[in-house]
Amino acid sequence: MIEKNSQGEVWVYAEVQDGVLQEVSLELCCKARQLAQQLGVCVGAVLPGCNVEKFAEPLISYGVDHVYLVEDSSLAHFRTDPYAHVLVELIKKHRPQIVLYGATNLGRDLAPRVASATRSGMTADCTDLDISNVTEKNGAVHQNLLLQIRPAFGGNIVATIVNYDQWPQMATVREGVMPLRQPDPNRKGTIVRETIELTNQALFAVEVIRREVRKQKLNLKGSRVIVAGGAGVGSKENFDLIFDLAGAFGGVVGASRAAVDNGFISHEHQIGQTGTTVRPALYIACGISGAIQHRAGMEDSAKIIAVNTDKDAPIFSIAHYGIVGDLKQIIPMMIKAFKERV
Repeated sequence: MIEKNSQGEVWVYAEVQDGVLQEVSLELCCKARQLAQQLGVCVGAVLPGCNVEKFAEPLISYGVDHVYLVEDSSLAHFRTDPYAHVLVELIKKHRPQIVLYGATNLGRDLAPRVASATRSGMTADCTDLDISNVTEKNGAVHQNLLLQIRPAFGGNIVATIVNYDQWPQMATVREGVMPLRQPDPNRKGTIVRETIELTNQALFAVEVIRREVRKQKLNLKGSRVIVAGGAGVGSKENFDLIFDLAGAFGGVVGASRAAVDNGFISHEHQIGQTGTTVRPALYIACGISGAIQHRAGMEDSAKIIAVNTDKDAPIFSIAHYGIVGDLKQIIPMMIKAFKERV
């Protein structure tokens, strides 16, 4: 266990995949900057890999004060053990008080290993973070703890988790839930070059024989137009209407959890607290009642259009435009009207 250090930095694991710095890392840099200002400390980013120094300046422009750079040819491709070893050694040396990871496939693999090795607590899949004083039931007051906020019990409640005494405080954070602020290209920071011993062959027990990268079929987070269907769509066959409308608008198809649970569409389309968080320019919600878990994943969309037969559906409370009616009639009319205008 790492000794508690209330003056330690707020760290972000800077994730690089296939030569690309992941956007979630930049989102976390922005959030880390906010948390660090509340604590009165600096922001650090751990950047391991091979030929990754070029990403140090972008990290600094998004709010990082110190980039801990670990360049090694053996880190060219992600492997859990050597990457975890790098993080653990740097944490022992510099003693940050908070370490944040993106809740990506790699982040979800790496973070628990580091937490276990440092005997730290960790909260997975957070949707928000904050700093606050916390009072235990016995009256003990803990100052400036990280509030780790995430959905629980299938998204039916939102839980706030705190770690009193096992540091650093660690969390993985979902992609897209933290606002990505504008970078400051004139911002100054420091690159700290670190050398970590990686000669122990036990770290490389897993050998990469061949890598095959498949293109992501669906990119909800990066889409400017999303047409989403809910339980009100009624069936898998009726979802063809959602695909037709998305095709007409040049968008992608999303769904509520209810639609996924009913087998209308696969989980990769799910939007909400237990799916993907999105902020498109246009979000069209069809047959979605607007449960709080779904709204949390799309309410920051620039423009929201809701189509529902229930005029009292909660989705209308956040929609910019609402249409009360049967989507099986409304959607063909929307497609026709749109095609007549273009």
